[in-house]
Amino acid sequence: MQWDTLRLHGFNNLTKSLSFNIYDVCYARSAGQRQAYIDYIDEVYNAERLTQILTQVANIIGANVLNIARQDYDPQGASVTILIAEEETVPSEEIGEAAPGPLPDIVLAHLDKSHITVHTYPETHPDHGVSTFRADIDVSTCGVISPLKALNFLIHSFDSDIVTMDYRVRGFTRDVEGHKHFIDHEINSIQNYLSQDTKEQYHTIDVNVYQENMFHTKMLLKEPRLSNYLFGESAEQVSDAEKQEIRRKLRREMAEIFYGRNVQPGQEVSLGLEFR
Repeated sequence: MQWDTLRLHGFNNLTKSLSFNIYDVCYARSAGQRQAYIDYIDEVYNAERLTQILTQVANIIGANVLNIARQDYDPQGASVTILIAEEETVPSEEIGEAAPGPLPDIVLAHLDKSHITVHTYPETHPDHGVSTFRADIDVSTCGVISPLKALNFLIHSFDSDIVTMDYRVRGFTRDVEGHKHFIDHEINSIQNYLSQDTKEQYHTIDVNVYQENMFHTKMLLKEPRLSNYLFGESAEQVSDAEKQEIRRKLRREMAEIFYGRNVQPGQEVSLGLEFR
């Protein structure tokens, strides 16, 4: 089927939802370094910065921003929600005399329930020194615009060590002959929409349910450099024995996140993850 020639009755009301969990992992040895890491994350990914990222997402997918709500939290974390539309908004004074009474706040658009959201979760543990930052991102659209266009931009907008993604197409739309269409584009994996440089940087695993238009992909950075994971100190300041222990802790943390379960000490080596 040629999706680009599909003639619809009315407008396209398929809902396309793309959800991310993006993780950044680091090692912060002391309590001061751990607090400094949390402060750093809160500064780099505060509500203002997240708003800039999500606004750019709206531009990439061809959506128009209707409303922005954002909040920084105490002691840490931030949230941003953006309401988006596929079409240009129409000011109430341009609606015309046929409008039923004064409508100062009306916005006319097909997609007034599409949205982009992000929530951040910086956390650290006092015992083993590993700190993790998680960003949960949802891009939900209704119509012809696709959240998949923003895939690579979002991955590269964060320090993404591990990424888990879910894509789902829900509902149906009708063509001019009255036939239902439950998807309007070809896809057999989220990886179809990853850029080549992204695929080269990550190990990837798919779990897809094609019959239900549900697609799941998770990614793990292939060649992490230990020096990029030491917060507040350089690799030269760490002994070889300490580096070995830090690598073990980081491998275990990343293995547990990637596989979604706790692992016993020593099992993390089965992941095959080696720090340079």
